[in-house]
Amino acid sequence: MSKMYHYATVSKALEELKAKGFTFDFNLHEKDIVAHPENYEIVHIYRYEGESDPGDEATVYGIKSLKNKQMGVFVSGFAANSENDAARILSDLSIKDKK
Repeated sequence: MSKMYHYATVSKALEELKAKGFTFDFNLHEKDIVAHPENYEIVHIYRYEGESDPGDEATVYGIKSLKNKQMGVFVSGFAANSENDAARILSDLSIKDKK
């Protein structure tokens, strides 16, 4: 069973993840996620749904690199035109629970 966390905003989710040590910005290194998805584990996921504008919808992933143990975040929009290869790969990865 995977855990999903709820925050009022994407910014709040990013603040909480940063406080938990998720400081690396994986959006800047998405090519490596696409090339080597087996090197990554999702340890946190949060979906933010805009109240009125679908363009406000986003997913915030808390990710751990299995290769170098680096922890960080990846933020992906829900809109069809905002999804990229890395976002599709992350959505396909299993979400791992941390206890």
